[in-house]
Amino acid sequence: MKLNNNQKIITEDFVKNSIIKWLSANGWGHFQYGDLHDKGVDIKSKHTRYSRYFLIEVKGQGRIRQTDEVAFVYSLGQIITRMKTDRTTRYYFGIGLPESSAKIALRRLPWQVAKKLLLYLFSVNQSGKIVRYSWQDLQKLQK
Repeated sequence: MKLNNNQKIITEDFVKNSIIKWLSANGWGHFQYGDLHDKGVDIKSKHTRYSRYFLIEVKGQGRIRQTDEVAFVYSLGQIITRMKTDRTTRYYFGIGLPESSAKIALRRLPWQVAKKLLLYLFSVNQSGKIVRYSWQDLQKLQK
């Protein structure tokens, strides 16, 4: 699939695989993930040294620009509804989006909400490079 300006569409699988590679390189492992139509989060990972988990919902890029915002809103709603966890283990949550959707999330996701929910934003570009944004990053960007 291609966009009008000859750029390839960033698929959900591409976003998921890029984030898994990033997590692996940053101390996370023991991955569990489902296919497009499975229930639950798209990526569940346990830290290799600590009793901590990352639950991440990912979305791909659509053919038209309006779908960028829909991807952000939909992924946010999905991760929030999947935040039912036990209290004995530390959980972090994330949404993984193509760069175009992530730019919208950077403006619209209140840093205070990200802080309270331990929610991170993963932005994936065309080459698979990941930028992870914490609540502190959102706070700086939203000043």
